[in-house]
Amino acid sequence: MAAIAIYSVKGGVGKTTLAVNLAWCAATISRRRTLLWDLDAANGSGFLLGVDPKKKRSADSVFAEDSNPARLIQPTGHANLDLLPADESIRTLDRQLDRLGKKKRLARLVEALHKDYDRVLLDCAPVLNEVSAQVMRAADLVIVPLPPSPLSARAFEVVVEEVRASGKSHPPILPVLSMIDLRRSLHREARAANPTWPAIPLASAVEQCASLRQPVGAFAPRSPAARAIAQLWTAIERKLASR
Repeated sequence: MAAIAIYSVKGGVGKTTLAVNLAWCAATISRRRTLLWDLDAANGSGFLLGVDPKKKRSADSVFAEDSNPARLIQPTGHANLDLLPADESIRTLDRQLDRLGKKKRLARLVEALHKDYDRVLLDCAPVLNEVSAQVMRAADLVIVPLPPSPLSARAFEVVVEEVRASGKSHPPILPVLSMIDLRRSLHREARAANPTWPAIPLASAVEQCASLRQPVGAFAPRSPAARAIAQLWTAIERKLASR
């Protein structure tokens, strides 16, 4: 049982696309009971999986002290993969967690979900606040997508600081080069500087996830992008097994 956060303080890095595809790998390749929990108000994970959020749902219904998030989970069109969707009301979550005054509220909810799921993946909003702090306390592993750029490098430093601030037993961090195009010199330099980091190529198949509303492995399983994501998932499973 493990919780995996896909997190970056910088938007536009391919975070949600990576979260959806990794969740699909967990459910399909590893055949694990998998829940993807969308903590980003944009509900990008739900959109990519073809799941629309239920109307009149509030963040309060998930995080209130007497709540049961399991009743808000929705099935996807993929075996072993369910979604706990977000909506715009989750924008108020930071203030609500402050009011509750419970620093491990998210961790407790994730722990409760483990009775039904082997893997819980958290698609996190690109924020630095109480929500991100609670994510760090709940996660067993933090995946950080990093497009090759100086701003991404700075964003990674911020994530490392945030994770370390979560406590002595903070989760390990796995940086991933995302949207990499080896035709570009900056991208080649980033790859050469970090040869052991997993890399996800910039590919049309990944871009098609949004138009087809499916993970790339579901419609282009032999594509370089699908193979790279599957290899990343294998690395994640190995890292979890070595805890």
